[in-house]
Amino acid sequence: MTNEVYVWTIPLDRPANQDELRSVLSPDERQRADRFLSERDRARFATCRASLRRILAGLLDTNPSEISFQYSPFGKPSLAENEGLHFNVSHSNHFALVAVAMGRAVGVDVEFARADFATDAVAQRFFSPLEREALGRLPAESRTEAFFRCWTRKEAFIKAIGEGLSFPLDRFDVTLAPNEPPRLLRGGEDPESAKRWSLHDLPAPTGYFAALAIEGEARIVERADLPN
Repeated sequence: MTNEVYVWTIPLDRPANQDELRSVLSPDERQRADRFLSERDRARFATCRASLRRILAGLLDTNPSEISFQYSPFGKPSLAENEGLHFNVSHSNHFALVAVAMGRAVGVDVEFARADFATDAVAQRFFSPLEREALGRLPAESRTEAFFRCWTRKEAFIKAIGEGLSFPLDRFDVTLAPNEPPRLLRGGEDPESAKRWSLHDLPAPTGYFAALAIEGEARIVERADLPN
């Protein structure tokens, strides 16, 4: 697994026994689930967290309920008792993604492609000048897809470095044009940082975009063995 990153796509609306899902969650996770106002959102949260626990438990050969998380000052979760195994989770609407790698930081993002979000105002606020210029050169009919390629790549990188909004989205550059491979062009103030990361677009359900960022290069392995 050293040179691989495993990725699971998890349908959040699949039929499931919610009591069984909640039984593997920690007390604080059950409290977080209960804060959602709708039953649908509570069920999606429980499905996502229980699936994550079962994936990690399968890799660590332990009980899902015994997985213990710790959180960075910026809220990024990691394993409390196995710092070598890195993971990241993203969810949007009906789906979640889980990525797991050994010995290197990883970030993942999935987004439902809402046209009303892919606006010039959002790009002006969050994209770098280089990205805004690249987006503006594309024909109008290509810009929504380019917007979400850019957004998911940027979010995946931010989640990989684990610094949250303390690392502004407009402080680094990624590719977004349809003829360009996913790549981090500039990683902030350190001119060498972009060389340490690779970006990958991930297969996503129709109407979604997804991307992954990882230290170095790795072979992506899509996993279909979803937890029950």
